[in-house]
Amino acid sequence: MTDFIVAIDLGTSHMTGIVGEKNADGTFTIVACEMETPLSCMRRGNIHNLDDTADRAGRLVNKLESHLKGGYIDKVYIGVGGQSLRTIDHVESKEIAEGAVVTKDDIKELKERCEKNKPDLLDALDTAPAVYYLDGRRETKPVGVPCKRFEARYKLVIGRSSIRRDIHNSIRDRMDKEIAGIMVTPLALADAMLSREEKELGCALVDFGAGVTSVSVYKDSDLLHMSVIPLGSNLITRDIVSLQLTEAEAENLKKEHGSAIVRKEDEGESISVNMDRKIEINDLNAVIEGRAKEIVENVYARISEVTELKSLGSGIVLAGCAVELKGLPELIRDKCKVKVRHSAICEGPVHGSDDRLGNPLYMPAISLMLKGTESCVSPPFAEPEPEPEQKETAAVNADVKEEDQKKKEKVKKTPRKTKGKPWRDIFGDYIKKSLDEE
Repeated sequence: MTDFIVAIDLGTSHMTGIVGEKNADGTFTIVACEMETPLSCMRRGNIHNLDDTADRAGRLVNKLESHLKGGYIDKVYIGVGGQSLRTIDHVESKEIAEGAVVTKDDIKELKERCEKNKPDLLDALDTAPAVYYLDGRRETKPVGVPCKRFEARYKLVIGRSSIRRDIHNSIRDRMDKEIAGIMVTPLALADAMLSREEKELGCALVDFGAGVTSVSVYKDSDLLHMSVIPLGSNLITRDIVSLQLTEAEAENLKKEHGSAIVRKEDEGESISVNMDRKIEINDLNAVIEGRAKEIVENVYARISEVTELKSLGSGIVLAGCAVELKGLPELIRDKCKVKVRHSAICEGPVHGSDDRLGNPLYMPAISLMLKGTESCVSPPFAEPEPEPEQKETAAVNADVKEEDQKKKEKVKKTPRKTKGKPWRDIFGDYIKKSLDEE
Protein backbone atom coordinates (compact mmCIF):
# COMPACT_ATOMS: atom_id res chain seq x y z
CA MET A 1 0.00 0.00 0.00
CA THR A 2 2.94 2.35 -0.62
CA ASP A 3 2.07 3.58 -4.12
CA PHE A 4 -1.64 4.42 -3.96
CA ILE A 5 -2.82 7.93 -4.84
CA VAL A 6 -6.25 9.14 -3.69
CA ALA A 7 -7.82 12.26 -5.21
CA ILE A 8 -11.20 13.97 -4.87
CA ASP A 9 -12.51 16.53 -7.35
CA LEU A 10 -14.94 18.98 -5.73
CA GLY A 11 -17.26 19.62 -8.66
CA THR A 12 -20.52 21.54 -8.54
CA SER A 13 -22.70 18.68 -9.82
CA HIS A 14 -20.47 15.69 -9.00
CA MET A 15 -17.96 15.00 -6.25
CA THR A 16 -15.70 12.33 -7.71
CA GLY A 17 -13.12 10.25 -5.86
CA ILE A 18 -10.46 7.94 -7.30
CA VAL A 19 -7.77 5.54 -6.11
CA GLY A 20 -4.90 4.76 -8.46
CA GLU A 21 -1.97 2.39 -8.02
CA LYS A 22 1.34 3.65 -9.35
CA ASN A 23 3.18 0.94 -11.27
CA ALA A 24 6.94 0.38 -11.48
CA ASP A 25 7.07 1.98 -14.95
CA GLY A 26 5.40 5.18 -13.72
CA THR A 27 1.97 4.43 -15.19
CA PHE A 28 -1.19 4.17 -13.11
CA THR A 29 -3.82 1.48 -12.74
CA ILE A 30 -7.25 2.72 -11.66
CA VAL A 31 -8.26 0.73 -8.58
CA ALA A 32 -11.58 2.41 -7.78
CA CYS A 33 -13.66 5.39 -8.83
CA GLU A 34 -16.76 6.52 -6.92
CA MET A 35 -19.12 9.47 -7.03
CA GLU A 36 -21.34 11.52 -4.71
CA THR A 37 -23.88 14.21 -5.60
CA PRO A 38 -22.89 17.35 -3.66
CA LEU A 39 -26.34 18.96 -3.99
CA SER A 40 -26.17 22.39 -2.31
CA CYS A 41 -22.86 21.99 -0.51
CA MET A 42 -20.93 23.21 -3.60
CA ARG A 43 -21.70 26.40 -5.49
CA ARG A 44 -19.82 27.42 -8.64
CA GLY A 45 -16.94 25.15 -7.75
CA ASN A 46 -16.54 26.44 -4.19
CA ILE A 47 -17.46 24.86 -0.87
CA HIS A 48 -20.67 26.40 0.45
CA ASN A 49 -21.65 24.13 3.35
CA LEU A 50 -18.69 22.80 5.35
CA ASP A 51 -20.59 20.12 7.26
CA ASP A 52 -22.39 18.75 4.21
CA THR A 53 -19.16 18.73 2.19
CA ALA A 54 -17.37 16.78 4.93
CA ASP A 55 -20.29 14.32 5.20
CA ARG A 56 -20.43 13.58 1.46
CA ALA A 57 -16.66 13.45 1.07
CA GLY A 58 -16.56 11.06 4.03
CA ARG A 59 -19.08 8.75 2.34
CA LEU A 60 -17.00 8.94 -0.81
CA VAL A 61 -13.83 7.89 1.06
CA ASN A 62 -15.71 4.98 2.67
CA LYS A 63 -16.78 3.75 -0.77
CA LEU A 64 -13.20 3.94 -2.02
CA GLU A 65 -11.85 2.09 1.03
CA SER A 66 -14.22 -0.81 0.34
CA HIS A 67 -12.07 -1.59 -2.73
CA LEU A 68 -8.76 -1.62 -0.84
CA LYS A 69 -8.99 -5.00 0.97
CA GLY A 70 -8.51 -3.51 4.42
CA GLY A 71 -6.33 -0.56 3.38
CA TYR A 72 -6.98 2.75 5.11
CA ILE A 73 -7.09 6.14 3.35
CA ASP A 74 -5.35 8.61 5.64
CA LYS A 75 -4.79 11.49 3.20
CA VAL A 76 -6.26 12.82 -0.05
CA TYR A 77 -5.47 15.22 -2.87
CA ILE A 78 -8.19 17.81 -3.45
CA GLY A 79 -8.94 19.39 -6.83
CA VAL A 80 -10.53 22.87 -7.04
CA GLY A 81 -11.80 25.02 -9.88
CA GLY A 82 -13.93 27.76 -8.32
CA GLN A 83 -15.05 30.96 -9.99
CA SER A 84 -12.39 33.19 -8.38
CA LEU A 85 -9.41 31.34 -9.91
CA ARG A 86 -7.24 33.14 -12.45
CA THR A 87 -3.59 33.60 -13.38
CA ILE A 88 -1.39 36.62 -12.77
CA ASP A 89 2.17 37.35 -13.91
CA HIS A 90 5.06 37.33 -11.47
CA VAL A 91 8.73 37.93 -12.32
CA GLU A 92 11.87 37.12 -10.32
CA SER A 93 15.37 38.01 -11.50
CA LYS A 94 19.01 38.21 -10.41
CA GLU A 95 22.31 39.48 -11.71
CA ILE A 96 24.91 36.91 -12.75
CA ALA A 97 28.59 37.61 -12.08
CA GLU A 98 30.87 38.42 -14.99
CA GLY A 99 31.97 35.23 -16.73
CA ALA A 100 29.63 33.02 -14.65
CA VAL A 101 26.80 30.82 -15.92
CA VAL A 102 23.26 30.06 -14.73
CA THR A 103 23.19 27.16 -12.27
CA LYS A 104 20.51 24.92 -10.78
CA ASP A 105 20.93 26.85 -7.52
CA ASP A 106 19.98 30.06 -9.35
CA ILE A 107 16.77 28.45 -10.59
CA LYS A 108 16.02 27.12 -7.10
CA GLU A 109 16.62 30.55 -5.57
CA LEU A 110 14.17 32.29 -7.91
CA LYS A 111 11.60 29.55 -7.37
CA GLU A 112 11.82 29.96 -3.58
CA ARG A 113 11.41 33.72 -3.91
CA CYS A 114 8.33 33.20 -6.06
CA GLU A 115 6.78 30.81 -3.51
CA LYS A 116 7.23 33.42 -0.75
CA ASN A 117 5.23 35.97 -2.72
CA LYS A 118 1.81 36.57 -1.13
CA PRO A 119 -0.77 38.41 -3.27
CA ASP A 120 -2.87 40.91 -1.32
CA LEU A 121 -6.08 39.37 0.06
CA LEU A 122 -5.63 36.34 -2.23
CA ASP A 123 -3.99 32.93 -2.08
CA ALA A 124 -1.54 31.45 -4.60
CA LEU A 125 -2.80 27.90 -5.13
CA ASP A 126 -0.40 26.80 -7.86
CA THR A 127 2.44 28.00 -10.08
CA ALA A 128 2.87 27.11 -13.73
CA PRO A 129 6.38 26.16 -14.92
CA ALA A 130 8.58 29.24 -15.35
CA VAL A 131 9.68 30.75 -18.66
CA TYR A 132 13.36 31.79 -18.53
CA TYR A 133 14.98 34.81 -20.15
CA LEU A 134 18.72 35.48 -20.29
CA ASP A 135 19.62 39.06 -21.14
CA GLY A 136 16.13 39.47 -22.59
CA ARG A 137 16.27 36.36 -24.77
CA ARG A 138 14.15 33.32 -24.09
CA GLU A 139 16.04 30.15 -23.16
CA THR A 140 14.42 26.75 -22.58
CA LYS A 141 17.55 25.26 -20.96
CA PRO A 142 19.27 28.07 -19.04
CA VAL A 143 21.62 25.96 -16.88
CA GLY A 144 25.21 26.36 -18.12
CA VAL A 145 24.50 29.43 -20.26
CA PRO A 146 26.50 32.63 -19.45
CA CYS A 147 24.60 35.90 -19.08
CA LYS A 148 24.44 39.11 -17.06
CA ARG A 149 20.76 39.04 -16.08
CA PHE A 150 18.74 35.90 -15.39
CA GLU A 151 14.95 36.27 -15.29
CA ALA A 152 12.16 33.77 -14.49
CA ARG A 153 8.60 34.65 -15.46
CA TYR A 154 5.87 32.78 -13.60
CA LYS A 155 2.11 32.40 -13.90
CA LEU A 156 0.58 32.25 -10.43
CA VAL A 157 -2.87 30.70 -10.10
CA ILE A 158 -4.60 32.77 -7.45
CA GLY A 159 -8.01 32.65 -5.77
CA ARG A 160 -9.85 33.73 -2.68
CA SER A 161 -8.12 32.84 0.56
CA SER A 162 -11.32 31.12 1.70
CA ILE A 163 -10.74 28.28 -0.82
CA ARG A 164 -7.82 26.76 1.10
CA ARG A 165 -9.37 27.57 4.47
CA ASP A 166 -12.70 25.90 3.64
CA ILE A 167 -10.95 22.76 2.35
CA HIS A 168 -8.95 22.45 5.55
CA ASN A 169 -12.02 23.11 7.73
CA SER A 170 -14.18 20.52 5.98
CA ILE A 171 -11.79 17.77 4.85
CA ARG A 172 -8.97 18.00 7.37
CA ASP A 173 -10.80 19.10 10.52
CA ARG A 174 -14.29 17.62 10.13
CA MET A 175 -13.32 14.47 8.17
CA ASP A 176 -10.03 14.06 10.02
CA LYS A 177 -8.14 13.38 6.79
CA GLU A 178 -4.76 14.88 6.00
CA ILE A 179 -4.57 17.02 2.85
CA ALA A 180 -1.81 15.63 0.64
CA GLY A 181 -2.14 18.65 -1.64
CA ILE A 182 -4.56 21.12 -3.20
CA MET A 183 -4.49 21.05 -7.00
CA VAL A 184 -6.01 23.36 -9.60
CA THR A 185 -8.22 21.06 -11.66
CA PRO A 186 -8.09 23.03 -14.97
CA LEU A 187 -4.27 22.81 -15.00
CA ALA A 188 -4.35 19.10 -14.12
CA LEU A 189 -6.84 18.51 -16.95
CA ALA A 190 -4.59 20.33 -19.42
CA ASP A 191 -1.57 18.22 -18.44
CA ALA A 192 -3.58 15.00 -18.81
CA MET A 193 -5.44 15.83 -22.04
CA LEU A 194 -3.20 18.05 -24.15
CA SER A 195 -0.22 16.67 -25.98
CA ARG A 196 3.13 18.42 -26.08
CA GLU A 197 2.55 19.25 -29.76
CA GLU A 198 -0.85 20.84 -29.03
CA LYS A 199 0.61 23.08 -26.34
CA GLU A 200 3.45 24.05 -28.64
CA LEU A 201 1.23 24.87 -31.63
CA GLY A 202 -1.25 26.66 -29.38
CA CYS A 203 -4.61 25.55 -28.05
CA ALA A 204 -7.30 26.40 -25.54
CA LEU A 205 -8.80 23.85 -23.17
CA VAL A 206 -12.38 24.82 -22.31
CA ASP A 207 -13.97 22.88 -19.45
CA PHE A 208 -17.75 23.34 -19.48
CA GLY A 209 -18.93 22.42 -16.00
CA ALA A 210 -22.26 22.60 -14.22
CA GLY A 211 -21.41 25.67 -12.15
CA VAL A 212 -18.49 27.30 -13.98
CA THR A 213 -16.54 27.21 -17.24
CA SER A 214 -12.75 27.32 -17.13
CA VAL A 215 -10.47 28.45 -19.96
CA SER A 216 -6.76 27.54 -20.18
CA VAL A 217 -4.72 28.91 -23.11
CA TYR A 218 -1.31 27.50 -24.19
CA LYS A 219 1.16 28.71 -26.80
CA ASP A 220 4.77 27.72 -27.45
CA SER A 221 4.35 25.10 -24.70
CA ASP A 222 3.67 27.79 -22.07
CA LEU A 223 0.52 28.65 -20.12
CA LEU A 224 -0.59 32.09 -21.32
CA HIS A 225 -3.79 32.39 -19.34
CA MET A 226 -6.18 30.52 -17.09
CA SER A 227 -9.46 31.88 -15.74
CA VAL A 228 -12.88 30.71 -14.63
CA ILE A 229 -16.15 32.09 -15.99
CA PRO A 230 -19.02 31.99 -13.43
CA LEU A 231 -21.42 30.50 -15.97
CA GLY A 232 -22.22 26.82 -16.39
CA SER A 233 -24.78 24.34 -17.67
CA ASN A 234 -26.87 24.67 -14.49
CA LEU A 235 -27.94 28.10 -15.75
CA ILE A 236 -29.26 26.50 -18.94
CA THR A 237 -31.34 24.09 -16.84
CA ARG A 238 -32.75 26.98 -14.78
CA ASP A 239 -33.66 28.85 -17.96
CA ILE A 240 -35.59 25.80 -19.21
CA VAL A 241 -37.53 25.78 -15.93
CA SER A 242 -39.13 29.02 -17.18
CA LEU A 243 -41.15 26.83 -19.59
CA GLN A 244 -43.20 25.78 -16.55
CA LEU A 245 -41.15 22.66 -15.85
CA THR A 246 -39.63 21.21 -12.73
CA GLU A 247 -35.82 21.30 -12.48
CA ALA A 248 -35.68 17.51 -12.91
CA GLU A 249 -37.85 17.69 -16.06
CA ALA A 250 -35.74 20.56 -17.42
CA GLU A 251 -32.47 18.69 -16.88
CA ASN A 252 -33.85 15.57 -18.57
CA LEU A 253 -35.14 17.50 -21.60
CA LYS A 254 -31.80 19.29 -21.95
CA LYS A 255 -29.90 16.00 -22.05
CA GLU A 256 -32.34 14.04 -24.20
CA HIS A 257 -33.59 16.60 -26.73
CA GLY A 258 -31.71 19.85 -26.17
CA SER A 259 -29.44 21.57 -28.69
CA ALA A 260 -27.32 24.73 -28.53
CA ILE A 261 -28.57 25.64 -32.02
CA VAL A 262 -32.17 26.06 -33.18
CA ARG A 263 -32.60 24.11 -36.41
CA LYS A 264 -35.23 24.62 -39.10
CA GLU A 265 -35.76 20.89 -39.52
CA ASP A 266 -37.09 20.74 -35.95
CA GLU A 267 -39.84 23.26 -36.65
CA GLY A 268 -43.22 21.89 -35.68
CA GLU A 269 -41.73 18.95 -33.74
CA SER A 270 -42.83 18.56 -30.12
CA ILE A 271 -41.84 16.59 -27.03
CA SER A 272 -44.23 14.96 -24.56
CA VAL A 273 -43.36 16.07 -21.04
CA ASN A 274 -46.19 14.07 -19.54
CA MET A 275 -49.53 12.69 -20.67
CA ASP A 276 -51.18 16.13 -20.56
CA ARG A 277 -48.46 18.41 -21.97
CA LYS A 278 -46.15 18.86 -24.96
CA ILE A 279 -43.33 21.35 -25.66
CA GLU A 280 -42.12 22.50 -29.06
CA ILE A 281 -38.50 21.42 -29.64
CA ASN A 282 -37.61 24.82 -31.08
CA ASP A 283 -39.06 26.57 -28.02
CA LEU A 284 -36.79 24.43 -25.84
CA ASN A 285 -33.72 25.00 -28.01
CA ALA A 286 -34.33 28.74 -28.28
CA VAL A 287 -33.94 28.97 -24.51
CA ILE A 288 -30.82 26.77 -24.58
CA GLU A 289 -29.25 28.67 -27.49
CA GLY A 290 -29.58 32.03 -25.76
CA ARG A 291 -27.62 30.95 -22.68
CA ALA A 292 -25.14 28.83 -24.65
CA LYS A 293 -24.27 31.82 -26.84
CA GLU A 294 -23.62 33.91 -23.73
CA ILE A 295 -21.15 31.32 -22.38
CA VAL A 296 -19.41 30.96 -25.76
CA GLU A 297 -19.11 34.76 -26.08
CA ASN A 298 -17.34 34.85 -22.71
CA VAL A 299 -15.00 32.04 -23.77
CA TYR A 300 -14.18 33.92 -26.97
CA ALA A 301 -13.47 37.13 -25.03
CA ARG A 302 -11.14 35.39 -22.53
CA ILE A 303 -9.07 33.81 -25.29
CA SER A 304 -8.96 36.99 -27.37
CA GLU A 305 -7.54 38.91 -24.40
CA VAL A 306 -4.27 36.96 -24.57
CA THR A 307 -3.89 35.83 -28.19
CA GLU A 308 -5.55 35.78 -31.59
CA LEU A 309 -7.67 32.68 -32.00
CA LYS A 310 -6.26 32.06 -35.49
CA SER A 311 -2.82 31.63 -33.85
CA LEU A 312 -4.07 28.53 -32.01
CA GLY A 313 -2.81 25.87 -34.39
CA SER A 314 -4.50 23.08 -32.41
CA GLY A 315 -7.75 24.97 -31.93
CA ILE A 316 -10.05 24.42 -28.97
CA VAL A 317 -10.30 21.24 -26.90
CA LEU A 318 -13.57 20.67 -25.03
CA ALA A 319 -13.96 19.01 -21.63
CA GLY A 320 -16.71 18.78 -19.00
CA CYS A 321 -20.15 17.20 -18.88
CA ALA A 322 -21.81 20.12 -20.67
CA VAL A 323 -19.94 19.38 -23.92
CA GLU A 324 -22.35 16.49 -24.46
CA LEU A 325 -24.98 19.12 -25.30
CA LYS A 326 -25.79 18.71 -28.99
CA GLY A 327 -24.74 21.60 -31.20
CA LEU A 328 -22.27 23.12 -28.71
CA PRO A 329 -19.08 22.24 -30.68
CA GLU A 330 -20.70 23.64 -33.82
CA LEU A 331 -21.66 26.85 -32.00
CA ILE A 332 -18.06 27.32 -30.75
CA ARG A 333 -16.61 26.58 -34.20
CA ASP A 334 -18.89 29.16 -35.85
CA LYS A 335 -17.92 31.85 -33.33
CA CYS A 336 -14.19 31.20 -32.92
CA LYS A 337 -13.39 30.04 -36.48
CA VAL A 338 -10.98 27.32 -35.30
CA LYS A 339 -11.13 23.55 -35.20
CA VAL A 340 -12.83 22.02 -32.18
CA ARG A 341 -12.46 18.53 -30.74
CA HIS A 342 -13.64 16.62 -27.68
CA SER A 343 -11.03 15.65 -25.12
CA ALA A 344 -9.99 12.39 -23.50
CA ILE A 345 -7.31 11.39 -21.01
CA CYS A 346 -4.20 10.21 -22.83
CA GLU A 347 -3.91 6.42 -22.49
CA GLY A 348 -0.13 6.44 -22.01
CA PRO A 349 -0.08 7.39 -18.30
CA VAL A 350 -2.92 4.95 -17.47
CA HIS A 351 -2.17 1.24 -17.74
CA GLY A 352 -4.51 -0.64 -20.04
CA SER A 353 -7.68 0.59 -21.71
CA ASP A 354 -10.42 2.03 -19.54
CA ASP A 355 -13.77 3.48 -20.66
CA ARG A 356 -13.51 6.12 -17.92
CA LEU A 357 -10.62 7.82 -19.76
CA GLY A 358 -13.13 9.29 -22.21
CA ASN A 359 -15.97 9.90 -19.75
CA PRO A 360 -16.29 13.61 -18.78
CA LEU A 361 -17.55 12.60 -15.32
CA TYR A 362 -14.26 10.93 -14.39
CA MET A 363 -11.70 13.01 -16.31
CA PRO A 364 -11.05 15.61 -13.56
CA ALA A 365 -10.42 12.97 -10.88
CA ILE A 366 -8.16 10.93 -13.18
CA SER A 367 -6.11 14.01 -14.07
CA LEU A 368 -5.64 14.82 -10.37
CA MET A 369 -4.53 11.23 -9.68
CA LEU A 370 -1.88 11.45 -12.39
CA LYS A 371 -0.26 14.45 -10.68
CA GLY A 372 -0.16 12.84 -7.22
CA THR A 373 3.24 11.93 -5.79
CA GLU A 374 2.59 11.14 -2.13
CA SER A 375 1.20 7.79 -0.98
CA CYS A 376 -2.28 8.17 0.52
CA VAL A 377 -3.15 4.66 1.73
CA SER A 378 -1.94 2.79 4.82
CA PRO A 379 -1.83 -1.04 4.87
CA PRO A 380 -4.26 -3.08 7.02
CA PHE A 381 -3.35 -3.10 10.71
CA ALA A 382 -1.28 -6.22 11.53
CA GLU A 383 -0.80 -7.92 14.92
CA PRO A 384 2.54 -7.01 16.57
CA GLU A 385 5.45 -9.43 16.02
CA PRO A 386 5.95 -11.60 19.19
CA GLU A 387 9.18 -11.52 21.20
CA PRO A 388 11.70 -14.45 20.78
CA GLU A 389 10.56 -16.15 24.03
CA GLN A 390 6.95 -15.77 23.00
CA LYS A 391 7.80 -17.28 19.63
CA GLU A 392 9.28 -20.42 21.33
CA THR A 393 6.28 -20.79 23.63
CA ALA A 394 3.94 -20.34 20.72
CA ALA A 395 5.86 -23.00 18.74
CA VAL A 396 5.66 -25.53 21.63
CA ASN A 397 1.94 -24.87 22.07
CA ALA A 398 1.46 -25.32 18.36
CA ASP A 399 3.26 -28.70 18.44
CA VAL A 400 1.14 -29.87 21.40
CA LYS A 401 -2.05 -28.82 19.65
CA GLU A 402 -0.95 -30.58 16.49
CA GLU A 403 -0.22 -33.85 18.40
CA ASP A 404 -3.61 -33.70 20.18
CA GLN A 405 -5.31 -33.12 16.87
CA LYS A 406 -3.61 -36.16 15.33
CA LYS A 407 -4.73 -38.37 18.27
CA LYS A 408 -8.32 -37.20 17.89
CA GLU A 409 -8.28 -37.90 14.17
CA LYS A 410 -6.84 -41.41 14.85
CA VAL A 411 -9.63 -42.20 17.32
CA LYS A 412 -12.24 -41.07 14.81
CA LYS A 413 -10.79 -43.29 12.08
CA THR A 414 -10.46 -46.49 14.29
CA PRO A 415 -13.66 -48.66 14.16
CA ARG A 416 -15.39 -49.28 17.48
CA LYS A 417 -14.77 -52.82 18.89
CA THR A 418 -17.29 -54.87 21.01
CA LYS A 419 -15.90 -56.45 24.22
CA GLY A 420 -16.10 -60.35 24.28
CA LYS A 421 -18.16 -62.23 21.74
CA PRO A 422 -20.77 -60.52 19.67
CA TRP A 423 -24.42 -61.00 20.88
CA ARG A 424 -25.30 -63.16 17.92
CA ASP A 425 -22.51 -65.67 18.81
CA ILE A 426 -23.57 -65.95 22.50
CA PHE A 427 -27.19 -66.60 21.52
CA GLY A 428 -26.13 -69.26 19.01
CA ASP A 429 -24.02 -71.15 21.66
CA TYR A 430 -26.98 -71.19 24.06
CA ILE A 431 -29.31 -72.78 21.53
CA LYS A 432 -26.73 -75.38 20.57
CA LYS A 433 -26.19 -76.35 24.26
CA SER A 434 -29.93 -76.75 24.83
CA LEU A 435 -30.29 -79.14 21.88
CA ASP A 436 -27.39 -81.31 23.06
CA GLU A 437 -28.94 -81.75 26.52
CA GLU A 438 -32.19 -82.98 24.99
